[in-house]
Amino acid sequence: MSKTVLYMSMSLDGFMAGPNVRDDNGLGDGGPRLHEWVFPPEGEVNTRVVAEFMATGAVVAGRGTFEPAGGWDGDHHDGVPIWVLSRNPDPAWAERWPRVHSTDDVGEAFRAARDAAGDRDVLVHGATVAQLAIRAGLLDEMEIHLVPVLFGGGRRLFEHLGVGQRELERVRVLAGEGGVTHLRYRLASDPS
Repeated sequence: MSKTVLYMSMSLDGFMAGPNVRDDNGLGDGGPRLHEWVFPPEGEVNTRVVAEFMATGAVVAGRGTFEPAGGWDGDHHDGVPIWVLSRNPDPAWAERWPRVHSTDDVGEAFRAARDAAGDRDVLVHGATVAQLAIRAGLLDEMEIHLVPVLFGGGRRLFEHLGVGQRELERVRVLAGEGGVTHLRYRLASDPS
């Protein structure tokens, strides 16, 4: 059965983007440091983790992730469909991409992505989408790529979570190359 899995690089002090996030600076000041392990993946462990998230069958992302990434040119990887969670219409440049779907309903986005993914997992991108999915009980697992850097400011992954204490089950810990540690957790199915 497919799972919905958040894959997110994060600084040791909890930031998934550095200070001064803007349209032309989507990862904030210093933010690209969080993704150095991905482009290109160095070593056996990092390559394995990248292969896992590239094998997913659909993507759910927030607009704050989708737009700075240029919509991945309408193809995140291997032609999988992409659902963008947003209260605003798609930018004009994204209208030509048939695999990109927009909705303002987190439940609808996750249901449609699961259906499209079949037996493969759904890749979840973005802090706001992650927080909404956790609150709604729609996120099954999260893989945090903990990068050995302190930002001291920026956008925190769980800053506006808005739920009480949640217990997580640690699924695995992988020591990646370049100092990154891949931490995988399973969320309880009942958000209460």
